[in-house]
Amino acid sequence: MAKQFGIWDWVVFGALLGISALIGVFYAIKSHYSANTDPTGEFLMGGRKMHLLPVSVSILVSFMSAITILGAPAEMYTAGTLYFLYILGLILACVVSATVFVPLFYPLRLTSSFEYLEGRFQSKVAKLTGALIMIVQQVVYMGIASFAPSTALEAVTGFPTWATIVTIGCVSTFYTFLGGMKAVVWTDVFQSTIMVAGLLAIVIQGIFKVGSFNEVWKINKEWDRIDFWEADPDPTVRHSVWSLIIGTAVTWTGAFGVSQASVQRFCAVETFKKAKASVLINIIGCIVLVVLASLAGVVMFAYYAQSGCDPLSAKEVSNANQLIPYFVMEILGYPGLPGLFVSCLFSGALSTMSSCLNALAAVCWEDVFKPLIGEKVSESTKTWITRVLVAVFGGAGIGFAFMAKNLGGTVLQASLSFTGAATGPLLGIFLLGGLFPWANAAGCVVGGILGLVMGMWVSFGAYSLPRSGFPLDFPVENCSLPMVYNNATASSTSATLSVVQHFYTVSYLWFSSIGTATTVIAGLLVSLCTAPCFPKQDVDPKYLIPLFDRLFCCFPESWRRLCRCG
Repeated sequence: MAKQFGIWDWVVFGALLGISALIGVFYAIKSHYSANTDPTGEFLMGGRKMHLLPVSVSILVSFMSAITILGAPAEMYTAGTLYFLYILGLILACVVSATVFVPLFYPLRLTSSFEYLEGRFQSKVAKLTGALIMIVQQVVYMGIASFAPSTALEAVTGFPTWATIVTIGCVSTFYTFLGGMKAVVWTDVFQSTIMVAGLLAIVIQGIFKVGSFNEVWKINKEWDRIDFWEADPDPTVRHSVWSLIIGTAVTWTGAFGVSQASVQRFCAVETFKKAKASVLINIIGCIVLVVLASLAGVVMFAYYAQSGCDPLSAKEVSNANQLIPYFVMEILGYPGLPGLFVSCLFSGALSTMSSCLNALAAVCWEDVFKPLIGEKVSESTKTWITRVLVAVFGGAGIGFAFMAKNLGGTVLQASLSFTGAATGPLLGIFLLGGLFPWANAAGCVVGGILGLVMGMWVSFGAYSLPRSGFPLDFPVENCSLPMVYNNATASSTSATLSVVQHFYTVSYLWFSSIGTATTVIAGLLVSLCTAPCFPKQDVDPKYLIPLFDRLFCCFPESWRRLCRCG
């Protein structure tokens, strides 16, 4: 690496960490001197008086993390522009979440989304099953999100991976421990501005280096990178119109609609109208962040095509996740700008991890500890219990980040593979409860467990298969080292795969859908088989989703009446 971090880069980077920590200290002091009668509610839900825009931003950056900043450019660089269709899946997910799930959860005034399962199925086991799946999903996601910037920082500065992981874990745990929901939301707002600024700096400076955006586009087209249509219905095709739109929509509906991090935030605003808007505003945020990150990959490829040497082929970087930081250190030669980019990565990781910690503490308190000791301890003790939970899960996230070092592929694929596999059954159990009045607690528990097992089995199985080379060509004519990725001779192992292994080749974008479908189908079958063991109950309408009324709310009442079931 030709350039290294300078003093101003470290100043910018240190300022990010310092300001994030100070926000936590500020809200801890403010909470201490306030006359709030419900400090636990204040810590977990911000007193349910959070403002619309900060909550919207917090929902966005809870999921759009360093994984997106590293993974999206790597996807565009190695596989072309088809990934842009991912945005359509995100938009669809926001619309479905706002019209179907916000009206379901907000009127219930939830702290934990799994309180819904207890009310709907009249079962604590159903609630705990959902909570267990969520804990698995969030710990995995924290680990991957924390690991993502560590490999980048090591590539550009030599800063050890372990030190980066520990720094992210400790800083995010520190300000979440002190300030709770308000600290998390306002640090998310601050960190989101750093993320956008870092991506803009890369795209603008990269276009300037190449010459113009027209030249960037022309080069990518000459190298067959421009592609917006792949309609092959084969589910083993890695990226297609179907997987990028439908598969993505299912995965992100689970994130925006039913995940604890999202439900906890949109239930923390004052009115239903604002809760719905807080999810819909994410459409704008998703477009901005994904387009900027994707353009960074397009610009990066044009730059290296002009220079005639792909860093992957020349082994200047060890994996695709290091492409964008390597590029940054080449083109952002102004003091402080490389530090801005690394701060951008850390902002994504910190916002994601703090949101996960806040969500995990809320679920464990509401669903596990509160029923056991809620009436036996003082309000201050309750708050300290939730803070200790933040610290415990912070340690768990750090631990899984070290495990994530062994994952192959881009961090984006790793994240969508493993967290998507756990998000699927979460979405499945809420759909089971909301859409099917005859579903019972046994169906919820068995369906959720089978959905999680199926999703994780496919995810780990997919990672056990050997990986072939990238499908597109790369510029290597000016490289001083021989080509490493020989795409023409990339081995294909499909001919020797067993039936089970063929199942593992399903696109990672379908993993969440597999978990959702497994949960719903298994849940319905188990409900039917166990119906004699469960006395028939009338389900309170507040726990059901009037699907046609929600999705077709703009249609005339006479049309919607014709579509309703029962």
